[in-house]
Amino acid sequence: MRVFVTGATGFVGSAVVEELIRGGHQVLGLARSDASAQWLAAAGADVQRGDLKDLESLRSGAAGSDGVIHAGFIHDFANVKASCEVDEQAIKTLGAALAGSNRPLLVTSGTALISPGRVASEEMPPAPKNPSWPRVSEETGAAQVERGVRVSAIRLSPSVHGDGDHGFVPILIKLAREKGVSAYVGDGLNRWTGVHRLDAAVLYRLALEKGSAGARYHGAAEEGIAFRDIATAIGKGLNLPVVSKSREESAGHFGWFAGFAGIDCPASSQLTQERLGWRPVRRTLVADLEQGSYFKS
Repeated sequence: MRVFVTGATGFVGSAVVEELIRGGHQVLGLARSDASAQWLAAAGADVQRGDLKDLESLRSGAAGSDGVIHAGFIHDFANVKASCEVDEQAIKTLGAALAGSNRPLLVTSGTALISPGRVASEEMPPAPKNPSWPRVSEETGAAQVERGVRVSAIRLSPSVHGDGDHGFVPILIKLAREKGVSAYVGDGLNRWTGVHRLDAAVLYRLALEKGSAGARYHGAAEEGIAFRDIATAIGKGLNLPVVSKSREESAGHFGWFAGFAGIDCPASSQLTQERLGWRPVRRTLVADLEQGSYFKS
């Protein structure tokens, strides 16, 4: 299968590209820079120059492919609304290019906001749009099913971890270095989920090959990791004290990240594993932290 991949040189997308090629697929990767184009070529992929705002490039890449994996997103937390609008337009453009073909389109979202405080399942609908996180990847993707596109959603864990991670865990490590302590909120028993980037890449491949229209798949290798355990591993890695912050104190310590630090967002991947045969086998999040690479920079 010839697969067009957005975000093809990102932390998750680069692993997806390599997994697809190992699986015998031909990859066309979106590249906005010479360095990205060079990496894709070295990996054995074809190159489509452009970015997520270049709708003609997206349209062309999708139209000439047997399926699309939309793993790209502009992670600019200072301009979240604009990033989410770009994401929405990109999905609409990809869907239009695939309309009437029943070709697969995988869109990316997350498990964190599905059902805070209880275990999220694949059968639960996406979280309602809200001003602080107005991302509507799933809803926009689902609308393309009526246009004859085989859309499914990959919901990733708050922590997709592994070498090269520049997501939420590195943000916590940076905060700990700046503040001189590794902190959690309250008793720290609120839960995150985690998945290694290489396990996530396998999930994308399986969903591309076996996914059903309208399905949701959870990239959650661990159903619930106590945030206190994450903070403890960070404290150990940095040789810093591990402390509790009250809800009132957390805003001052974590800043804009306080909501994520305090959220309880466990998620199951039982149905994903049953339906796709996905079996995550890589290191857990805490084991990844304990092996040390997160603290070398």
